[in-house]
Amino acid sequence: MHDLIPGMTTRRQFLRAGLGACALLAFPAAHANIISQRSEKRLDMLNLHTGERVKATYWVQGRYIPDALQSIDRVLRDHRSGEQHAIDPRLLDLMEYLRYRMGRVQPFHIISGYRSPATNAMLSANSNGVATKSLHMQGKAIDVRLPGVPLATLRKVAISLNVGGVGYYPKSDFIHLDTGTPRNW
Repeated sequence: MHDLIPGMTTRRQFLRAGLGACALLAFPAAHANIISQRSEKRLDMLNLHTGERVKATYWVQGRYIPDALQSIDRVLRDHRSGEQHAIDPRLLDLMEYLRYRMGRVQPFHIISGYRSPATNAMLSANSNGVATKSLHMQGKAIDVRLPGVPLATLRKVAISLNVGGVGYYPKSDFIHLDTGTPRNW
């Protein structure tokens, strides 16, 4: 197959890059301007369940990097079933900007990324804190903490971005981030 765009050999990669290019639209104008002025976006994440770490530059000069996105998808897979799903680039941008705002270099600690429908159903049946139609099942939600940052501070800054959902789970030591409508709980 001929490259649609150099470095993007499949229709899926092309579509994903196109959708990702629209990700800045989800950010308020002031945040989008800051993000768009940077030449690269990087994330460093440690999956606490698998011990896997990904340190990736996933966006360079206005383009998402398909190989980096695939590496991120692999680390954020459902650790119970091994199922993998594309992670919404807007979620990655939200995390990257949050980390930038916090001035941190430590990796995000990942509690939960993508969840298969079966895993989500099992968790939902055992806890009233798990939504039956969770955005985790669409690769649009993640549960994280950032070492060295008080959870309440991370929550406050995430809410101030007014980009998506922010859940606060201090007893479990994480916040939930998603790319749904702005809301918090």
